[in-house]
Amino acid sequence: MIIEKVFKYTIPVADIFEIEMPQKSSILTVQEQYGQPHIWALCNPDAPTETRAFRLVGTGHPIRYDVGIDYIYIGTFQLQRGSFVGHLFEVI
Repeated sequence: MIIEKVFKYTIPVADIFEIEMPQKSSILTVQEQYGQPHIWALCNPDAPTETRAFRLVGTGHPIRYDVGIDYIYIGTFQLQRGSFVGHLFEVI
């Protein structure tokens, strides 16, 4: 039997970053908690880990597309009472 758990990952406010998480984790949401953005993902804690890449873009900022790279929209969150609105994409 496979037992999954919801894990929380703190994300940096950076254009591109990576997070190590169990393979085949399903990202559920991105939200702010206590002033910091986080990803919540449904994970099998016994699975081997993999590195996943993400891109964070502020509203109105350009998104550059390179050949062979796709983005999957994860979600939007706000920081500093809405003065920063971030849109998170996974890099595929």
